[in-house]
Amino acid sequence: MPAVRGDGMRGLSVFISDIRNCKSKESEIKRINKELANIRSKFKGDRTLDGYQKKKYVCKLLFIFLLGHDIDFGHMEAVNLLSSNKYSEKQIGYLFISVLVNTNSDLIKLIIQSIKNDLQSRNPIHLNLAMQCIANIGSKEMAEAFGYDIPKLLVSGDTMDVVKQSAALCLLRLFRTSQEMIPSGEWTSRIIHLLNDQHMGVVTAATSLIDALVKKNPEEYKGCISLAVSRLSRIVTASYTDLQDYTYYFVPAPWLSVKLLRLLQNYSPPDDPGVRGRLNECLETILNKAQEAPKSKKVQHSNAKNAVLFEAISLIIHNDSEPNLLVRACNQLGQFLSNRETNLRYLALESMCLLATSEFSHEAVKKHQEVVILSMKMEKDVSVRQQAVDLLYAMCDKTNAEEIVQEMLNYLETADYSIREEMVLKVAILAEKYATDYTWYVDVILNLIRIAGDYVSEEVWYRVIQIVINRDDVQGYAAKTVFEALQAPACHENMVKVGGYILGEFGNLIAGDQRSSPLVQFQLLHSKYHLCSPMTRALLLSTYVKFVNLFPEIKHNIQEVFKQHSNLRSADAELQQRASEYLQLSVIASTDVLATVLEEMPAFPERESSILAVLKKKKPGRVPENEIREGRSPNPAPTGNHTEAVSHSKPSAVSANASADLLGLSTPPSSQPTAPSNTGMLVDVLGDMYGGQQQTQQNNSFAAAQSYNPKKFVCKNNGVLFENDLVQIGVKSEFRQNLGRIALFHGNKTPFPLQNYETTISSPGDQASKLVIQVKPMDPILEAGAQKLQVLNGECVEDYVDSPSMNISFIYNNVPQKINVKLPLTINKFFEPTEMNGESFFARWKNLGGEKQRAQKIFKASPPMDLAAARTKVMGFGMQLLDGIDPNPDNFVCAGIIHARSSQIGCLLRLEPNKQAQMYRLTVRSSKETVSQEICDLLADQF
Repeated sequence: MPAVRGDGMRGLSVFISDIRNCKSKESEIKRINKELANIRSKFKGDRTLDGYQKKKYVCKLLFIFLLGHDIDFGHMEAVNLLSSNKYSEKQIGYLFISVLVNTNSDLIKLIIQSIKNDLQSRNPIHLNLAMQCIANIGSKEMAEAFGYDIPKLLVSGDTMDVVKQSAALCLLRLFRTSQEMIPSGEWTSRIIHLLNDQHMGVVTAATSLIDALVKKNPEEYKGCISLAVSRLSRIVTASYTDLQDYTYYFVPAPWLSVKLLRLLQNYSPPDDPGVRGRLNECLETILNKAQEAPKSKKVQHSNAKNAVLFEAISLIIHNDSEPNLLVRACNQLGQFLSNRETNLRYLALESMCLLATSEFSHEAVKKHQEVVILSMKMEKDVSVRQQAVDLLYAMCDKTNAEEIVQEMLNYLETADYSIREEMVLKVAILAEKYATDYTWYVDVILNLIRIAGDYVSEEVWYRVIQIVINRDDVQGYAAKTVFEALQAPACHENMVKVGGYILGEFGNLIAGDQRSSPLVQFQLLHSKYHLCSPMTRALLLSTYVKFVNLFPEIKHNIQEVFKQHSNLRSADAELQQRASEYLQLSVIASTDVLATVLEEMPAFPERESSILAVLKKKKPGRVPENEIREGRSPNPAPTGNHTEAVSHSKPSAVSANASADLLGLSTPPSSQPTAPSNTGMLVDVLGDMYGGQQQTQQNNSFAAAQSYNPKKFVCKNNGVLFENDLVQIGVKSEFRQNLGRIALFHGNKTPFPLQNYETTISSPGDQASKLVIQVKPMDPILEAGAQKLQVLNGECVEDYVDSPSMNISFIYNNVPQKINVKLPLTINKFFEPTEMNGESFFARWKNLGGEKQRAQKIFKASPPMDLAAARTKVMGFGMQLLDGIDPNPDNFVCAGIIHARSSQIGCLLRLEPNKQAQMYRLTVRSSKETVSQEICDLLADQF
């Protein structure tokens, strides 16, 4: 708001004072309504209002709007103020229009005409007011209306400096709105030469404009390089008295220097030797000044000085052509590693990560290894510790790999949970890249699983299996080491997976020792069986059938496990099928058939490490290229026929990592070779997707019926979304805050191509604006037996109910087919789990006790109540399960925040099971009624 003069607009001063003195919200609203009624009557009834009175009333309306109240009149009076010749009246008119007028308003044509009148005036104050209004609104219509006038004002020889400055910033705003409005041709040279202007304000504004234009069309604006270097040279060699008006705490024009240095980072080092030499002199001068004693003890001085220094170092790193400057920059940053300012330490570590990737400065960075290790361990700020880990990873090479990996392993035991997963990936990559002895690599990965098993992704334990299978010299050691690791009382499930796979393949290499005899290996693995998830149990069953071939003497023991009621009658179809088929295989197959079906895994073909690909996605543009090659991941067997699944002879068209790749978690699909699906040792949640082609031929009874249950995806992210006798559609999804990514696997189960294959998204009601979905189009032909991927990106803009549908149409055997499926994009997918203690939870629970804040359902348990299964569903729903909060240990209490682009909605949940009555009571409380009801409905449907 503009200042209110003591001799003007006294009525506004009194009104503001009245509002500030209101004791309650109700009294404030009453006073505002009274004022609005008075203003409305003045505008309607008094035709003789002068400019001063209009200004006063418009200013009151503006103040009321800024308090959060809607204003639906007064716009025309504000437009009328634009034609006033008095600065204060014109200023209030422009201010009101900038804040309140919608670009779709009927008044926009009148406003544009008034702005044109002011742009054609010779009054610099009116010119500036007009351009500020254009920049504030910045609509496409204004870009089209003034796309010629503003550049003309900018380069005109008789335009005042203050107007040029505003014109440059105004043009920048319009360019960001409408990028096709690029000044080119005759304008280009004249705009570039603004860098030579005598007025530093004009140069500063012009640099911002040129930087934006360069990013769009670098070749056309290449002439700015020499002028930018020249202007930078004049600044860095000037004393603070030379540029007194633009010196900030003894630093000459720091913000302009930063802008010029950023502008130069759009280009490679200058080709002209003279320009290049002058630029290097500038950078050396900046580095020299950083070594000088500070001219002031105030923090503003060091901030300005360091802003220029760090931007200069960024340019040195970007150019990557001057060894002397790169080493000097590294040494300068090294001094900041022990600085008391946390921000400086963070920025120094960040810049050194980039220096570590240059051949000229890598060795200089390594000299600071001890200090960086100390930073990783001792820093108070987790973001600085994270940056230290990044730097250790970047500076690692064959000379220091073992030391850095060991230090990272030591720190991993106490590391923050937020950085553990990334540390695990980095340790795994370094161990593989610099392993001269692969027994060391095996030790490192098994240590990773022991220390941080929850954070070891599938890519990591897949990778150790691939390497062991591909290297004969490490197989015996791996079997011995994993056997010893499995003897720990508390053994992570990932260790069981690795142990099951390796012993199933190479357990015979250690079976000669009585301490690791076949029966001992089998009993050790089976002692973990009842503690594992169904996925891991399925893997262990495959290991057991491998043992039948490797160790015939324990065949009877293994058959007893297959015959167990919990396996042959398991509620999990995967376990039931494996147990029955493996039992029959062990009974009826001859020794030769067993040896063929259960032969040893072949070597994996080489390709880029999926672990490195995951890290690249986590740190785009920041991960050094590692020369790690990898083979297939041990991918899941198809669910159709597991007798064939344990064979290693038939190739499939789908890699197990395809799901991760297509979600942006691994290497691009185009880079992945064909990989066998029949590895027989790993079954995960995507296994049922990868058997599409085989299932059609091998398990027709499974393919005959349609399978579709959208409700099952409320509490899970992966699985088969839809299946009938023609197609199978699998899904894998991940969500972060208000963003989600879904990979759909469209599989053709028929022997004929599906023609005109097309997918469209339909959303109920106004949901399309609340949940924005971008769909990657598919090829219209889905070949026989093929599987193609479609990626959907979703953004939750605001809370919504229901979920969108996908309509799938295609032609099979000249007959049109249509399928409609609900996408797994319910509102609970955008939950962020929230930790709370009991006191915080129940205080918040009480605050959300309003009638419109809570939703409740009481319903019969169907199927019969199973608290373990209920717990799994509640955990999969997306909220944080808070154990030990509720006085009744059977009750489930959860907290979470729904992330949308426009808001965050806190949500609390309480599920109370009544075992005697076989009833549940579900209560949901949130700050929004529609959210409470939708969350309540979604979760209640799961029981």
